[in-house]
Amino acid sequence: MPVTKPPPTAAQVIVRARELHRAAVDAYCVGKQGQAIQLAQQGTELLDTAAPADPAVKEEWLGVKIRLACSLAALVAETDGLAVGLSRLDDVRSLIATVADPLDRAELTANVDNNYAVLLLGAGRNEESLKSLDSSVSQQERCLTDTDDPRRFIEPFVKTLASVGLVCTRLGLLRRAREALTRGITLAVEYDLPARAADLERMLGTLELRGGDVPAALRRYEQCDRAYRDLDEASVALLRMGQAHALLTAGLADEAGNHLDEALPAMREQDSASRDLADAELYRATAALLTDDLDLARTMARSAHQRMQQFGCETCVANANLISLRVDTLLALRSGTVPGSLPDRVVRFADSLPVPKLTDQAATARMLAVRLEIRRHHTARAAELMEQVARPGRLTPIDYRMLRRLCRAELAVAQGEPGRALRQVRAGLAELDQVRDRMGGLELLSGTALHGQELADLAIRLVLRDAKPRRVFGWLERTRAQTYRYEPMSGLDNPELVECIAEVRTLTQSVHQAKHDGLPTHALQARRAERLREAKRLGWHAGQRSKARPVVQVAEVARALGERALVSFVASQDSLLAVVLVDGDVRVARLGSAAEAGKRARMLNVDLNALAPDHLPVPMVQVVSASARKQADQVDSQIVRPLGQLIGGRDVVIVPTGALYGVPWGSLPSMHGRPVVVAPSATAWLAAERIGTRPDGHTVLVRSLGLPAAVGEIGKLGAHHGTARLIAGHDATVTAVLEALDGAGLAHIAAHGAHEPENALFSRLELADGALFAHEIAGLNQPPRHVVLAACELALNRIRPGDEALGFASALLANGSKTVVAPLSRVGDQAAAAAMDDYHRRLAAGARPAVALADAIAVEPFRRPFVCLGSSG
Repeated sequence: MPVTKPPPTAAQVIVRARELHRAAVDAYCVGKQGQAIQLAQQGTELLDTAAPADPAVKEEWLGVKIRLACSLAALVAETDGLAVGLSRLDDVRSLIATVADPLDRAELTANVDNNYAVLLLGAGRNEESLKSLDSSVSQQERCLTDTDDPRRFIEPFVKTLASVGLVCTRLGLLRRAREALTRGITLAVEYDLPARAADLERMLGTLELRGGDVPAALRRYEQCDRAYRDLDEASVALLRMGQAHALLTAGLADEAGNHLDEALPAMREQDSASRDLADAELYRATAALLTDDLDLARTMARSAHQRMQQFGCETCVANANLISLRVDTLLALRSGTVPGSLPDRVVRFADSLPVPKLTDQAATARMLAVRLEIRRHHTARAAELMEQVARPGRLTPIDYRMLRRLCRAELAVAQGEPGRALRQVRAGLAELDQVRDRMGGLELLSGTALHGQELADLAIRLVLRDAKPRRVFGWLERTRAQTYRYEPMSGLDNPELVECIAEVRTLTQSVHQAKHDGLPTHALQARRAERLREAKRLGWHAGQRSKARPVVQVAEVARALGERALVSFVASQDSLLAVVLVDGDVRVARLGSAAEAGKRARMLNVDLNALAPDHLPVPMVQVVSASARKQADQVDSQIVRPLGQLIGGRDVVIVPTGALYGVPWGSLPSMHGRPVVVAPSATAWLAAERIGTRPDGHTVLVRSLGLPAAVGEIGKLGAHHGTARLIAGHDATVTAVLEALDGAGLAHIAAHGAHEPENALFSRLELADGALFAHEIAGLNQPPRHVVLAACELALNRIRPGDEALGFASALLANGSKTVVAPLSRVGDQAAAAAMDDYHRRLAAGARPAVALADAIAVEPFRRPFVCLGSSG
């Protein structure tokens, strides 16, 4: 007969149930919700098979049963709804009343209070959640006071402090949140709980973000990221959401979207029912909305809405609905036809939201309705709705503030009060300045313009309608290229970023070598991409900037211009205009379609790129040259010739807009031989103009590897500058070149370069031992005054909203260089060498940079697409 296995003892059942409970918690922590529920249920069912008689064993059995029931209640709340979870927790309290030991009873009560609070927090019931957390903290502090073994209670206590920090952050109780989180970190470090410490660090990042300090938030997130990697933790998705939120606050919607696109596939693979996944989709919808990908915004919002409904989170459901309504509103406003049902639907949604809990969401919806009613010419109704929108509080997000200012401004226009509208715009831009003042890295600083773009566009439309040119000039300066109003205060002082950049440089070189040797590059390229993303994240909060310079006035710009003219282009809707300043007089000229001008500028660049190679067949040169000549003439006839009577034959400072940043001005017939300087704004030009020349600044000439024609170029240039320091070939390392650039009066760099599409500040120059990145310019104590980038198209490669230009040249200008000469499109090695020989000959003869460059370009305009950026003083 087979031997019958005896049933497990009560003690064995308790041990196994504990194991199942731990496994359930572990499964939940990595997003495996269904598995966690199954394990908790197995543990509960197993306990029910035992009936311990011994009082001590029964007490232990009861404790495990209560803990399992408590965890299971929290788990089923995410599948069966909040009410079910709370009801189950209430049932657990009756079990706790039967526990004899006061310390155990306090510990278990604290556990139930904590779980109760977490469920309420997930449903957006923050005030109720905080009351339960206060009760939990009180019970746990009693446990710590009454025990000889505090380690037993520390980890649950740290988790509760984390929840206190979270709910206080949501309620705007920032001091109390910081105290709770800091206390939690101190305990986690003291008792060797590194994962808990990392989680709390991430939450402190969220706290900094709520307080409006984006660079501080990103620094916290980076510290957390390092800890997670060291621990091989699975919480990176939560971190990515925090970083994405920070980037959205800074206006870097593209980067936020990319961040979330990294995290979402892994989150879906782990558990498609996760609450965190719904949060991530909501953030992704917001990023898509800001980048005008309205289809993706709607899709993500709908998906997040469906997930959030099952969790009973009113706040999250409302936020998802709000994004869908914003998409509908944008489409209606752009179409010019607003159906009457849409504002009614938006108002019904606003009225359905509970207050004060969802006051901000209801107000945002009403502001959407205000814009729709204004477009329908229902001004009285719009004004009535606007009266219901509350003033922002201290912690109100910047996008709410900007939307409120925009609505008030548009309403003032509809009521025939443009002056009041401009006051609203001015106040809104001042609020945006306060956000911008707290940004650190150049990327963050430039991104904030996104939030104020519609306000700025409205201001320009109003002042153009007003037909007062000086006023137009002032508002243009107030609304564009605000990055260049800030002076850098410190350099590249983040050793991790320095190390990461060095690793990217090494990997870039390894990829090139592997390609040369015919070896696989996939693994190297993947590693390089990962390190580049890491460097970008570190770069978001690298460096600091001073307070902004004041926006320049017409009179001071006119004095600095002297005999020169300034032409500032502006696009308003599809109208292109030029604001021209000559001899202190400001005029506005209308130049036709902005879209058409941009299209022609891009077509000209296509032709110039095609002409760039040194040894093209003669028939191809003739055909492409004819096309380039035609495109240049069309651009010239639209945007330069109409200004002829205003600017005459003067030297010109040009402030482009949008696609006009890509115009190689020296190739246009009206500009042949004319000295031209390109600047992001008149304020930026004047700041560069006021940078003094450095009489003791040395001259450095750099030639990297792989430039055959540049061999002769560098030798000729050395003849023009007798005291120049030459760094050539294998000696042109990153370290040597950076050292030589520091304090240089003139730096000429002949090196191939590449633009980094995802982050212009990682555009690079290829030197002997790898890439020199634009980011590294910030590490110089004294940036070079005059820089020539001779063989690469690294001028102003990316234009953000608000005409915020980014690229290698823009990094130089923003970090204190006075003049940068660089090609806007591809340039052949021989053409670059010849152009630079002519340029330096004229420089050595005493010509100003813009004059020397104009003479050099005039020799062969279509093969020398260089521009002088910054200043030519």
